[in-house]
Amino acid sequence: MFTGLVEQVGRILANGPCGQGHRLSVAAQFDRLVAGESVAVNGACVTVVRVSETSFEADVSLETLGSTTLGRLHSGAPVHLERALRLEDRLGGHLVSGHVDGVAVVQRVERVGEAVRVTLRAPSGLLPYLARKGAVALDGVSLTINEVSNSSFNVMLVPFTREHTSFSRLGPGSELNIEADMLARYVVSYLEQRAGTRATSPARSEDADAGLLEALKRAGMA
Repeated sequence: MFTGLVEQVGRILANGPCGQGHRLSVAAQFDRLVAGESVAVNGACVTVVRVSETSFEADVSLETLGSTTLGRLHSGAPVHLERALRLEDRLGGHLVSGHVDGVAVVQRVERVGEAVRVTLRAPSGLLPYLARKGAVALDGVSLTINEVSNSSFNVMLVPFTREHTSFSRLGPGSELNIEADMLARYVVSYLEQRAGTRATSPARSEDADAGLLEALKRAGMA
């Protein structure tokens, strides 16, 4: 589990096949990082297999290669890095699993005062999980969604975010790993199941709706 708050920006040293798999080598300096730990690389959770004072290596599965940009990163490319969340850590962003849903493509980058508005085309099927003022992780960075349209959404990048990430390099055509908010995913899943339940048992569906509303009120979300 991660928070979407980038700890440091590393750089790709090597990226390619290793035996029957695929391996990333990343220049980074983490205090007491050990093999077996999880690190989010541009939002994708990978397992560390080797560590040195100035770098670490991680194996990347075929599924991760197919759903993220990791396999396309060239030597020298900057990457956002975050170690897995500890129970005693502060949750400053939002809960991020490191399981990337797909790749969003930048359509426009516009300056709005000191901020920058970035409009992205969402992967097919992901829009139901994106909501105005909701959370989203882009290349492992926790951001608030500004607006959502039929096929795209946009976020605002404040100067601090651009200065401490690689987002200052964004332009039309840039590809970013995207992970939808977990809460949104569970709510949409619940509503889909509810739609099926309503067709067979209206009374049961109404009871479930009341239970969900009460839970959201207790959480301060309704």
